[in-house]
Amino acid sequence: MTEADVAALMRDAMLVTVKLGGPPLLAALVVGLLMSLFQAVTQINEATLAFVPKVMAIGVALMLAGSFMFAVLADYTRTLVDRMAELGGG
Repeated sequence: MTEADVAALMRDAMLVTVKLGGPPLLAALVVGLLMSLFQAVTQINEATLAFVPKVMAIGVALMLAGSFMFAVLADYTRTLVDRMAELGGG
């Protein structure tokens, strides 16, 4: 395995991390922004007010993007196992 192969695997690992973490983090970001805007408009200063909507939004995002996330992770795992087989089974 060359340095280019290792670099490609590391790049792919980072892309998989972004693809897996993106949907729930984006949902939490949007809901957090909306809740902050709501709190600023209504002048309600309660720190725990945004917690439940964020948890619900993350759950919805995981339900909607779960199959995509599983497919990405399964594909990357298959790639890693194939690479290990190429190295060990040579």
